[in-house]
Amino acid sequence: MTERANNFPPLPKFTRLRPCFYQNFEEEIPDEHRTLVRRIYHLWLFYCLTLAVNVVACLAWWIGGGNGVNFGFSILWLVLFSPCGYVCWFRPAYKAFRSDSSFNFMNFFFVCGIQFVLSVIQAIGISGWGACGWLAAVSFFSTAVAVAIIMLFPAVMFTVSAVATALALFRVHRWYRGAGGSFQKAQQEWNSGTWKAPPSNEPQYSNFAGPTLPQYPTVPSYPSGGQWP
Repeated sequence: MTERANNFPPLPKFTRLRPCFYQNFEEEIPDEHRTLVRRIYHLWLFYCLTLAVNVVACLAWWIGGGNGVNFGFSILWLVLFSPCGYVCWFRPAYKAFRSDSSFNFMNFFFVCGIQFVLSVIQAIGISGWGACGWLAAVSFFSTAVAVAIIMLFPAVMFTVSAVATALALFRVHRWYRGAGGSFQKAQQEWNSGTWKAPPSNEPQYSNFAGPTLPQYPTVPSYPSGGQWP
């Protein structure tokens, strides 16, 4: 089988940077889990969009008379949490459903739980933390109404992100427990090292029961004397 080339993130061919991951929902994710994994992927995209909108809102907050520290932190959160979200909680979910890995399921539950708490804090909007949440937006109505309305957009989006993250955790955990998963299985994968083994396609070939070729002798028999019929 040919080696698969990485295809994510999609980068222009004229750059020297190359994709770091291989991602193919149709090829690697079973049919019954494909919709759920896609929704988790869309949740990650939505959170990245929320962070980008938050940068614009923090800039408007700064222009309207707010603290410039919030704008600086908002850029940091966008640059930091966008790739970390993909690597730390979406990618474990992808690998967990791809290879039925209990270790990656546990990794997803832990990191995505932290992501949920982070989204709640950002939705609250504590001043000086680089997030335009509800407290920051509502309190700024007395200063600049237009800016406060702009700040409401990331507040709503952070709230939706927190709710969607909680729903994703609940759905994945319910399926995992129903399928017989446990922390003990994750420990066994860690101790045996199977959690880092690449997915194998051998089972789909090992059960091949098609017609076999006829058996021929190893050395063919030719007529003697060099005469051919």
